Amino acid sequence: MLEFTCYCLCWHFREGRTAEFRRYRDVAQAVINSLSKIATHQKKTVYLCQLLTRISKGKILDYHFENDQRMSPLESALSIWTLLEREENKPDKLYEDIRRLIQIQVIAIHMEKGYFKEAAEVLERLFTDLESNKPLKMKLATIIKNKDPYIPFLQNFSYNLLLSKIKCYVELFMKDNETNFLIQAAAKQVEAKELGATMLQNETVNVSETKEESNLETNESFIEDQSITNQSSGDVRKPTVRPRSRRKRRRSSVLQNLNSLQNVEKHGDAWACGRKRQRWTHEEDLQLKLGIRKFGVGSWAKILVHGDFNNRTSVMLKDRWRTLRRIDQV
Repeated sequence: MLEFTCYCLCWHFREGRTAEFRRYRDVAQAVINSLSKIATHQKKTVYLCQLLTRISKGKILDYHFENDQRMSPLESALSIWTLLEREENKPDKLYEDIRRLIQIQVIAIHMEKGYFKEAAEVLERLFTDLESNKPLKMKLATIIKNKDPYIPFLQNFSYNLLLSKIKCYVELFMKDNETNFLIQAAAKQVEAKELGATMLQNETVNVSETKEESNLETNESFIEDQSITNQSSGDVRKPTVRPRSRRKRRRSSVLQNLNSLQNVEKHGDAWACGRKRQRWTHEEDLQLKLGIRKFGVGSWAKILVHGDFNNRTSVMLKDRWRTLRRIDQV
């Protein structure tokens, strides 16, 4: 349950769904509080939930997660990130990048609010006297002294870049935990709903076709009977009876029109989306690549069901994959 809740929290954080993120944040906190102790295999999951909660409040300096009221949400997030680094045998460059970005943004946000004195105090708390941190510490000290929160250095290590790096880390976590049984059960539920909707739609089409054929045959019989009646009553006009081949053509034409209308109804949203030519987002491209790694090229329907795409169709997925291959993005 903890892994499933954390997976959902990561999903909504990555997609920027604020309301859903808050809901699962509260659920995750309730699950964590219910644990008598945190098992070794649960530590990384708990730390990630705590990290995302703090990152989401990163720019609100008067929101506190620690007893020390001086610590901002990002400063608290940095301590959680240190715990996550310890859970890894060999932290890679992504860990180093995120650590540096959090450190810089803790200072940058204080400066943006005009708290230059507090920024200097935070600088002393964040950085030790280790030689590896000394160049960055000196750079940030100079920035604080100049009291300019909009210099290119801070813009190059922006809060948005921090969020982007965190989302990359979240992607890796989600990939490692997609085999969770609750996540698989949720995916099967979605597939079952899609299958049920398709079967119901097909049944409606079949009933409509049968009814249309019956109405056509009834109308044709009436025309023939009416012609015979006119002939027996002494009507001098020659009875008009359509040749059977023309009746077949008409029936076929009507059924084709019916199918066309049903196709428009079935794919109307997708076609409307196609007319607008929605640009593919980076998140959708990641979903497509993950789906192909899991299900293989050609399994577009499965990838569509399991991924989170914005009004896409399986044909759109296939076309996008061809485009990514052409521009050497895969």
